[in-house]
Amino acid sequence: MVEGYTERVRALLLAHGCTYLRPGKGDHELWLCPGSTRPVVVDGKMMSRHTANGVLKQAGIKDRIR
Repeated sequence: MVEGYTERVRALLLAHGCTYLRPGKGDHELWLCPGSTRPVVVDGKMMSRHTANGVLKQAGIKDRIR
């Protein structure tokens, strides 16, 4: 089974003070982050490292997944 990046992104969001807001459409979630002016959308099945890093960038988090 292929492991995605969703759990790692969620853990980083929580570690940086972001809070879960509500479910979005489909398997997406909305999160509120202190470094962001808008809610951040997190995909429930994130398979791309580049997408994961884009979500972290939108959240205002400087950490990156390598």
